[in-house]
Amino acid sequence: MGVQGIQIRKLTHLDWCCISKIYEEGLDTGIASFETGVPSWEDWNQAHDAQCRLVVSLNNQVVAYAALLPVSKRPQFNGVAEVRIYVAAGYRGIGVGSKLLKQLIRNSEVFGYWTLQVSIFKENVSALMLCKKMGFIEVGTRVKLAKRNDKWYDVEMLERRSVVVGVD
Repeated sequence: MGVQGIQIRKLTHLDWCCISKIYEEGLDTGIASFETGVPSWEDWNQAHDAQCRLVVSLNNQVVAYAALLPVSKRPQFNGVAEVRIYVAAGYRGIGVGSKLLKQLIRNSEVFGYWTLQVSIFKENVSALMLCKKMGFIEVGTRVKLAKRNDKWYDVEMLERRSVVVGVD
């Protein structure tokens, strides 16, 4: 299966049913997030930048999403955000994530983001590879950052600096 025929569009509240299921699939892997449950639409909506939210649809079915979570409410950090990207289990490894992250990066620069960062479990090799492929560089490892299901996890920190925004 390839990625021909995919559409990338802005995520809306009407996509919540699909993206919450995709997020839950990610949580079920045990290496996607320290969270253990899906938030409400209201909580998710409030936390994520309304301008930088995308979904991938294939054959009119939402199969992936990405959004930016601003790292701080302080104005000095308005251009820094955490990337959240999740791909439905049946669509991983076929290029959906690459196309989606590439578009999210473009959108982030349109809306003034100069730094995108990710925090990825060391065990989530495919997510680490995707981000490195898209120009993210490792900036450090947080050893035994937190526990999930009574197991400590190390988290790789990566970031991508824009070459068009925040360049002086």
